[in-house]
Amino acid sequence: MKKNNVLSIILKAIACAVVIFIDFWITLPPINLRSGEFWFFVISCIVICMVVYAFSSVISFIKRVKIDEKRGFTVEGKSYDKKDMKKPVKFAALAIALIVVFMIGVSAVGWEVFNASAYNKLMVLNDGDFKTDVAELSMSQIPVVDRDTATRLGKRKLGEMSDLVSQFEINENYTQINYKGKPARVTPLAYGDPIKWLNNQSSGIPAYIKVDMTTQETELVRLKEGIKYSESEYFMRNIYRYLRFNYPTKIFDDISFEIDESGVPYWVASTVKFRIAYWSGRDIGGAVLVNAITGESKYYDLAEIPTWVDQVYSADMVIEQLSYNGKYRSGFFNSVFGQKGVLQPTEGYNYLAINDDVWLYTGMTSVTSDESNVGFVLINLRTKESKFYAIPGAEEYSAMESAEGQVQNLKYVSTFPLLLNVSDRPTYFVSLKDDAGLVKMYAFIDVEQYQIVGTGNSVDAARKDYVSKLKDENMTAEPETEKVKKGGLVESIATAVVNGNTKYYIKFYDDKQIYTVDISLSDMLPFTVVGDAADVFLDVSEDGSFTVSGFRVYHYGE
Repeated sequence: MKKNNVLSIILKAIACAVVIFIDFWITLPPINLRSGEFWFFVISCIVICMVVYAFSSVISFIKRVKIDEKRGFTVEGKSYDKKDMKKPVKFAALAIALIVVFMIGVSAVGWEVFNASAYNKLMVLNDGDFKTDVAELSMSQIPVVDRDTATRLGKRKLGEMSDLVSQFEINENYTQINYKGKPARVTPLAYGDPIKWLNNQSSGIPAYIKVDMTTQETELVRLKEGIKYSESEYFMRNIYRYLRFNYPTKIFDDISFEIDESGVPYWVASTVKFRIAYWSGRDIGGAVLVNAITGESKYYDLAEIPTWVDQVYSADMVIEQLSYNGKYRSGFFNSVFGQKGVLQPTEGYNYLAINDDVWLYTGMTSVTSDESNVGFVLINLRTKESKFYAIPGAEEYSAMESAEGQVQNLKYVSTFPLLLNVSDRPTYFVSLKDDAGLVKMYAFIDVEQYQIVGTGNSVDAARKDYVSKLKDENMTAEPETEKVKKGGLVESIATAVVNGNTKYYIKFYDDKQIYTVDISLSDMLPFTVVGDAADVFLDVSEDGSFTVSGFRVYHYGE
């Protein structure tokens, strides 16, 4: 073989390798035979090699062309022959055809028509007891912030930080987690653009946003060491590229941002396991946890994932599996013809905090009905434990319209409902927002009787209105409470605005308890000062918790 030919082959191989590496660098496919992305990458490699070969052949031909004024042009050495390209083109076409046939074949083996029962069993629903499984939350534990509101609050908080707002923006991740027993949404900051990345990447991203979903308190958490691994990095510290090069064979599902109980930021990258045939029936087999600051990472099997991690299963995956469960209860053909007993999730979902885990909530409705639910489902997003509650009631959007109808003169828009237990009744809770996206009111809607709606300017006021209406309908009774009076001389008094309502925090001498009193309970609260004699009236439940239901201040001479 001539030296020129050997050099030509080497150069072609180097060119192919460089272009293939660039392709891999950008697309990041898993090197796994059970991944469709891998086989598309193989096809792209074949096409790349063919393009490089054809391009080099044409360049070589052009170099050998000589222009002659009399004879036109001639070609030095061997003339260009189209037959030179036929063999490699045929080989490439055959290879691609075989790969396509293979992909179609293994996909067909996993088609739903052949595996309806297996698809149905991807999600196993257990019957649950609503009153036992879903404890009644105190008013301070009810999340009032949805993702849209959290996004607005986060942007407002970043805007207050003059040293950061010019260099960073907010990643729209906003993962819902349970942090120290309270629901919260967290998201990291991101570099504003490539120039700002260049200026700051050595120290990393300095903070993340945490939004308390019950109080709307928004905190920009500054870190001693910056986040070095994120979605806004460009090279090896890009979290997707970092994961691919460290775990080349893993097939990843969604990657979410979370914090542990100490506030340390992590990336949670769930890994896919196929349950049906070759690459059908996507499920989760484990997760890789990456410390966003140090890059330290570890793979955990599903059963070994730390309990502080909240979102291992993506909402899209569990909704898909839930759809299969409802669709194929009686086989594939019943799902198409007759559709007896076929169910489907309603359009929309929300999250519920139970025992320090995040559970996805959605309703289930018949495919032949779109006005009501036959029940609802709770799914643990860490373990995929699933419970079905056969409680018929209003479909979520009907409940939202019912809540909006109560304040139609104000033209407020309802958030998607959250499912709660109020007085042992399944109850939808929504926030009502104005045109600017600000929460103005709250509403509780009975699931079974969605015309029963309680509204108020605070969560507590809306709940009281709701329970009062339930009583009027003889549908429930408030838990037994004891009326207790506490009082004395006011040692200290402070005010704060919570969810648009003024709260007074009062402490009496010789009493360690601080009493939270709503402005609606007394017009005299603004005039109460340290040293005044006053009483608070409490409704005390059997578990010792209480709410302040009255206030009185005594003036001189009384």
